[in-house]
Amino acid sequence: MTAHYWCELAWLGGSRASEGVVIAVDGDRISAVCAGVPVRPEGAVPLAGLTLPALANAHSHAFHRALRGRTHAGRSSFWTWRDLMYRVAGRLDPDSYRRLARAVFAEMALAGIGAVGEFHYVHHRPGGDSYEDPNAMGAAMVGAAADAGIRLTLLDTLYLHGGLDPTLDGGYGPLAPPQARFGDGNADRWIDRVERLASTASGPTVRIGAAVHSVRAVDPPSIKAATDWSRERGTPLHFHASEQPAENEQCIAVHGMSPIEVIAQAGGLGPGTTVVHATHANGRDQTMIGEAGAFCCLCPSTERDLADGTGPSVGLSRQGAGLCLGSDSHATVDLFEEARTVELDQRAASGVRGVFSTEALAEMATSGGCRSLGWPEAGRLEAGALADFATVSLDSVRTAGADADSALAATIFGASSADVHHLVVGGRTVVRDGRHTTIDVAAELAAAITEVTAP
Repeated sequence: MTAHYWCELAWLGGSRASEGVVIAVDGDRISAVCAGVPVRPEGAVPLAGLTLPALANAHSHAFHRALRGRTHAGRSSFWTWRDLMYRVAGRLDPDSYRRLARAVFAEMALAGIGAVGEFHYVHHRPGGDSYEDPNAMGAAMVGAAADAGIRLTLLDTLYLHGGLDPTLDGGYGPLAPPQARFGDGNADRWIDRVERLASTASGPTVRIGAAVHSVRAVDPPSIKAATDWSRERGTPLHFHASEQPAENEQCIAVHGMSPIEVIAQAGGLGPGTTVVHATHANGRDQTMIGEAGAFCCLCPSTERDLADGTGPSVGLSRQGAGLCLGSDSHATVDLFEEARTVELDQRAASGVRGVFSTEALAEMATSGGCRSLGWPEAGRLEAGALADFATVSLDSVRTAGADADSALAATIFGASSADVHHLVVGGRTVVRDGRHTTIDVAAELAAAITEVTAP
């Protein structure tokens, strides 16, 4: 049976919204899009405001959401923040992690996010022993996303070492006690576990991808092994890289080159690759990412929260890299904020306005993220695309006064996640009138966060 939605305004590409757009949905796909329909057809669901493709959050660590408000006061750095993060990681088990992730993914749905890339590295019990099901934690993520009603690319992460250390033979230190549960021992054991996960975690809204935590945590031969596995199966492959200056310095001391050069030499750069952050990528690094046809996932709210710096988004774009966005540590879950921060940071640094066009920022939050996560059939409103779309109110105090000419810019530069009032994923309504259709999100967040942070 075909369902119809009548959009007051819809973004079909370009800088201007189209008026009176009817979206026809058959199953989980859009079957037709027709603009210029001034009156809502009988039976069509009315969507007041601006409808755009559902947003894609290309980089998430769901459990970091428990740190919001608990790590922001006082002087600190990424490295001191990391110690606090490890404490929360140590409290997780499959049941508590599913409850927390379910609530976090539902918070994303309220923000108009229809797909998330979960960079997942909390694999085993504290101390490193496997659960009876070695993929119990990954299965918890799959179940949580299904509960929340959004698409999931589970980026199962290879994590083997405790850090780079030029004073040690081989240049790598062992996993510290809080990191023990992240590691599989070696790349072959990781491959064996992920193969089993990929054979059991199936469904129309879940895909399994691969991630290498970082050059700090994975040696070059193991990076190659993970890359080969990903390439053979055609999965997305994500890396943290060049997030902090100290990371670059340590990598040069051990390997004589930058983290991105190490990844490139191990074969890790390619069209299916997403480099996360690249905040301190130099010009050569940016050229390599662009020439490889890879993506860079920018996470500006986290990068500024952790005092990491402002990434080279302009240089990466000029070199041909695709750009997408992530909420990472979930200091906030708001991809409109992430998108406009990319532009506003560049304005502050360059003294020039309009470094990125409004439509380019919107593409980072939609189609760019979908392609990074291995959902190329999502991220656009057209026949044949997945029926994933979100609607933003244009009558809030943040967006009031917008028209077809200004609606997209008003959304990107003025709206917040609180302005999303409808979300459809795969033809199913997940958010209606600003509320999740099945989850009391605030209550579940409060309970799940208390569970993993209480003394």
